[in-house]
Amino acid sequence: MNRIEAHLVDIPKRSIYPVAIHIEQGIIKAIEPIAAAPELYVMPGFVDAHVHIESSLLVPTEFARMALVHGTVATISDPHEIANVLGIKGVEFMIENGKQSPLYFNFGAPSCVPATVFETAGAALSAQEVNALLQREEILYLSEMMNYPGVLFEDAEVMQKIEYAHVHNKPVDGHAPGLRGNDLKKYVAAGISTDHECFTLEEALEKISLGMKILIREGSAARNFDALIPLMKDHAASLMFCSDDKHPDSLELGHINQLVARAVALGYNLFDVLQVACLNPVDHYKMKHGQLRVGDAADFIILNNLHSFEVKATYIQGNCVAQDGQCFVNSVTIQTPNFFVAKSLSLEQLRFEPSNMEPVIVCEDGQLVTGLEMVPKELLMPENDYLKLVVYNRYQEAKPAIAYIKNFGIKGGAIAGSVAHDSHNILAVGSSDEYIVKAIEQVIQHQGALSACNESTTKVLPLPVAGLMSNGEAWQVAEGYKDLDRFAKVELGSGLRAPFMSLSFMALLVIPHLKLSDKGLFSGDTFNFVRSV
Repeated sequence: MNRIEAHLVDIPKRSIYPVAIHIEQGIIKAIEPIAAAPELYVMPGFVDAHVHIESSLLVPTEFARMALVHGTVATISDPHEIANVLGIKGVEFMIENGKQSPLYFNFGAPSCVPATVFETAGAALSAQEVNALLQREEILYLSEMMNYPGVLFEDAEVMQKIEYAHVHNKPVDGHAPGLRGNDLKKYVAAGISTDHECFTLEEALEKISLGMKILIREGSAARNFDALIPLMKDHAASLMFCSDDKHPDSLELGHINQLVARAVALGYNLFDVLQVACLNPVDHYKMKHGQLRVGDAADFIILNNLHSFEVKATYIQGNCVAQDGQCFVNSVTIQTPNFFVAKSLSLEQLRFEPSNMEPVIVCEDGQLVTGLEMVPKELLMPENDYLKLVVYNRYQEAKPAIAYIKNFGIKGGAIAGSVAHDSHNILAVGSSDEYIVKAIEQVIQHQGALSACNESTTKVLPLPVAGLMSNGEAWQVAEGYKDLDRFAKVELGSGLRAPFMSLSFMALLVIPHLKLSDKGLFSGDTFNFVRSV
């Protein structure tokens, strides 16, 4: 029997007291109050309540090796990204790879594959296939229903997927940025219970009033913590923390523990914050990992203090899987399933004549929503920070889609990638056609990658797993990504906090206001093309 002494942070009882925890064969056999304990704190592990593992550029087993260091013991993971590339085969890859890690990956059944009919994806999941996934014990919920117009207009396929989730008594995640009023009421009445896309306090409060759970998101590009954290004062029971999309460089620095530390530093009640970070997701999704109770699996974390929330050690099923910044879980050998048939682009294919008053996408740093600016074509020059944006079909032969974008700030080069939400075609932005072709060529040669180039240098991070994830070791991938990120900022001049992550969302049609798919320039407000290819 193992014995661990520390101060128990008892979240349900809202108290802290010294205990000895007795563990036998991975199970907590007793929690014994004692007179004194070392100046350490033991509590349930953190939960990321909504994350696309693919966005870390790491396969689940490598994501886990980083997340465990920061005290994350479980995730609610939406395999939507790989499903849009590989369908059921991609979901099964994530489940099977995740099983080789001690971290509890709780996957959802992707609800929107493809996300819309206005772009080309690599696969489609029917209502019957979603139903089959929902019957699996590894699948805890129906993933984010981003096709909210389909809900509002009662599309038969959309409503059937939601009904299957209800039949199997599994919650339905939402995705409805800016949805308010009667449309929101109808969306919630369909049985959709969460939203991680709120970007104003007023929107979140309206959704809470209708019974929704609100996820406070802080990822590498989309950051809503500052706007939504005031909800903690009166609505902790309705909140969860999530990262949604987090690149490996930021995951290396911290995870949900960072949000806990920020919330406590702002003066919010410690037990309210920990309820949001550790317990609320367990209740909502009926998760099965231990919650530091007698009879539970011995899943918990030990902290050095309750200010910085620096994690001393992470235990899963009684085994210490990470301690003092070091993970004890080994990497595993993986396969690299993929779907990539794009051919090289020519300069001729990028010739484009803008309209006299051209609609321009305005990238908003730290947000998924974009702006719209009408610009006279004579001003559309790189020196004015109006750059050409290209989406190129990776699944079949097609013309590239072309538009203009503002706020990337790139000078004398280009960046490109095969990570482009939601369908993951090739996406590039640059200061000239020559640089854009050069960056895209690296993505094609590697059958999926992130790349950056200027006149003298080309950098690339290969992503052979579905064109979304590396098959490399987590910290090495993080270094490779940091090198690309530095190059985009220092050598190319981008002022965005996460240029590659921001780029990946410029094809995300389900988020307003203006985006670009492989089929054309698209309005997220009217759900129609502004201009087709």
